[in-house]
Amino acid sequence: MLSVFASRPQGLVRLETPLDAALLEQAIWIDLLEPTAEEEKQVESLLGIDIPTREEMREIEASNRFYEEDDALFLTATIVTKLDTDLPESTQATFILTHGKLITNRYTDPLPFRRFIAYAQTHPTTCASAASILAGLLGSVVNRIADVLERVGAELDAISNEVFADRRRQHRRTRDFRLILSRVGQSGELVSKSRESLVSLGRLLVFVQQTANGQITQEARAKLRTVSRDALALSDHASFLGDKVSFALEATLGMLTIDQNNILKIFSVVTVFLLPPTVVAGFYGMNFEHIPWLHEPWGWEAGLGIMILSALVPYWIFKRRGWL
Repeated sequence: MLSVFASRPQGLVRLETPLDAALLEQAIWIDLLEPTAEEEKQVESLLGIDIPTREEMREIEASNRFYEEDDALFLTATIVTKLDTDLPESTQATFILTHGKLITNRYTDPLPFRRFIAYAQTHPTTCASAASILAGLLGSVVNRIADVLERVGAELDAISNEVFADRRRQHRRTRDFRLILSRVGQSGELVSKSRESLVSLGRLLVFVQQTANGQITQEARAKLRTVSRDALALSDHASFLGDKVSFALEATLGMLTIDQNNILKIFSVVTVFLLPPTVVAGFYGMNFEHIPWLHEPWGWEAGLGIMILSALVPYWIFKRRGWL
């Protein structure tokens, strides 16, 4: 889908397509969302640029992601999407500054783009130039990651409270460690994807600030510096949350091991308690004529009493030594 935006006194305005030379004069931002081959060729022919393909956008090397060509600035960043689902994904978005216009090429529609469009429609300062729109989009992406990291931090705090909670305060509720491990894994995946995106954005912002391209205005450079500081701070916070995820994972596995050991301990203790009565019952179950109290009317009571006593004595010893 091809969308064309222009800057107006009231803010960002979407123009009617199809794109032609007359419409190109008014445009300040051309957004390609899952573009067709015809749409890519149309933009390339009108602006005289070569838009990176989807495969080229996935390249890791900085030389393939950030470069200048015929006064056009090409920037590709990794953006994390589907952050409100169980399966967040990383995708690439390319930003091209050329002839005072911003061209974006992407194959998903992340929430930061939609938020920025809605915000820029009533805030003309955010779309005063193509570079300002670039700074606004990058800032929106960073703000979205900040929201996600804040949510992950709260989730990890809740997990820690649940893992380390006193059982007496849980009203005999059983903790489902499989569910807790799943929550820890989801938090770890969000942190990992967010860190990947922040590292990519950090590299992009450093490249933009170092370039001498005249399309980056002083106002836009100031905004980009602010976004860069935010991205760096969030990257440090994401590293902290990554350590917290590792701690929560180890703590959960440790508690799971302790619970399993406690269950085995109960079975072992019960076995010890029942072993002496089993020996007594086996003795009186032997088919011999001369067994003490075998013919006495109170013999079964005496045997039952010995069985109970033989179970209570080990219990008293275990309790006295603090093994229970």
